[in-house]
Amino acid sequence: MKPIADASEGDVNLGERRRLWQAANIDPTTQAMLAEDSRWFLHQSMSTPCLNALRGAEGSWLIDAAGRRILDFHGNSLHQVGYGHPHVVATIQQTLATLPFSPRRYTNEPAIELARRLCQAAPMPNAKLLFAPGGTSAIGMALKLARLVTGRHKTISMWDSFHGASLDAISLGGEAVFRRGIGPLLAGAEHVPPHDPGHCVFGCGGSCALRCADYIDYCLGKEGDVAAVVVETIRCTDVQIPPPDYFHRLRAACDRHGALLILDEIPIALGRTGYLYAIERYGIEPDMVVLGKGLGGGSLPLAALVARGEFDVGQEISLGHYTHEKNPITCAAGLATLEVIEEEGLLERSRRLGEQVVAKLAAAQATLPAIAQVRGAGLLIGVELCAVGERSAADLAEAVLYRCLSAGLSFKVGQGNVLVLAPPLNIAESDLDWALNTLIEAVAAESHA
Repeated sequence: MKPIADASEGDVNLGERRRLWQAANIDPTTQAMLAEDSRWFLHQSMSTPCLNALRGAEGSWLIDAAGRRILDFHGNSLHQVGYGHPHVVATIQQTLATLPFSPRRYTNEPAIELARRLCQAAPMPNAKLLFAPGGTSAIGMALKLARLVTGRHKTISMWDSFHGASLDAISLGGEAVFRRGIGPLLAGAEHVPPHDPGHCVFGCGGSCALRCADYIDYCLGKEGDVAAVVVETIRCTDVQIPPPDYFHRLRAACDRHGALLILDEIPIALGRTGYLYAIERYGIEPDMVVLGKGLGGGSLPLAALVARGEFDVGQEISLGHYTHEKNPITCAAGLATLEVIEEEGLLERSRRLGEQVVAKLAAAQATLPAIAQVRGAGLLIGVELCAVGERSAADLAEAVLYRCLSAGLSFKVGQGNVLVLAPPLNIAESDLDWALNTLIEAVAAESHA
């Protein structure tokens, strides 16, 4: 059966443009390396076969196997403090030399201190947490805890959302590239339209009336036995930023119907949006927050489920029980990451630079009709493209991506036509300016191609 490319993601291992780009940009030695990689790894969308091969990563930059430097505005959303930050590396090395592992029945200082700092900063009272080896696993723990706390099993989540790649996580998620052909999925996982003003199914048009939030309230009332509403605080794949009242309405609806409010901040916590927890910008208290990716310092896999202290009711079962749940090396990396964010003032820097980026791209929008909208929260920026003449927005976005890759700039394309820019929070301002100029030039060139 011929594979079908999913329109919600860019660069999914299919298409003639990728093949042509590789033919023009990948040397024979790297081609052989990619062929060997393809031989031994199972193929999957957005992964194997790979685009290129790397030999180094430092700060905001990747270094490919041929020695070319690539400014990374993608980073799988985990390089808030860049790659190989000296403090993170030194902390990992020191911990590796003294305490390389901690079995489950023991605790250790890095795990305790990281838990303390995350819980004290958490946007809910008397928070407690559990660590996990990845965001998908932490989402699974959140689902189990929600069932335990409420005695219910149903969930409401959003179409087009992403919460991880395991069977329970894709049951919550709403992207076809992860769900197609995999069913049956988790029972009771209901879906509703997301907040997406540009494609509002409720007819709000240019002025958002938050009917999407009211519809969740309606569904909670009709179902009557929903354990939790699970939502991305900001949808990372195309930078959808709900207005302030959205989460106030969700909080009130959950309280009214006895459901928990679980926020997925796996890719956007730790300063990406200008706040340690992205929900801080909305001023409400969730019941749980899941974070990960950048928590490992741009090097190691680490995630956490942070929950209200009153939910500490799972003593008789194992919510996670992961081999590496208190790994001292990953926890030391997480602790070093928080220290870098604080000592280098990266929360404020993310907000300041993010405002500058949005302003520059918005100015470019005035002369580039291909740019439909620019959205930003801290250093999470979405540039939505639209059709130009007979050329579709998705084709234009893909062409811009590969033109930028040729110039040495990498980023993600989300929902088919949104250029998602997520640079390290400590990126040099000169590098940031170069990247924006490169992007603007690429959009202009492809608009007239």
